[in-house]
Amino acid sequence: MQRKASAVWRGGLKDGKGAITTDSGTLKDTQYSFSTRFESGVGTNPEELIGAAHAGCFTMALSLILGDAGFTADEMNTQADVTLEKQGDGFAITKVHLTLKAKIPGCDQTKFAELAAKAKAGCPVSKLLKAEITLDASLI
Repeated sequence: MQRKASAVWRGGLKDGKGAITTDSGTLKDTQYSFSTRFESGVGTNPEELIGAAHAGCFTMALSLILGDAGFTADEMNTQADVTLEKQGDGFAITKVHLTLKAKIPGCDQTKFAELAAKAKAGCPVSKLLKAEITLDASLI
């Protein structure tokens, strides 16, 4: 399986503008720029997209792991906070903190924490990232 996305950029770093498009069409010429990445401009940025991908991947992985353990979630809500920090002459994504709140009938907090940790370690996006990945998982 292979998925595609593309980006186009026109201009310099601070005055330029770009657009991101996904093969599925979910994102189509979605704008990004210096201001959307480092200030509060309108549009997206790579870190936001990585956060969305990580939250989605982790939550789906946990759904599989829960199912294998005999549980089905009524709802899981994951937020990914991605940290971009200056390092030397450039920047690096140094941390991703996942916050998960879930309603899973019949599952206690101890078992839930164990399964969530397994999903955090095993999800393909976690495996891709070299950043420190932390997790707070709680049942609601």
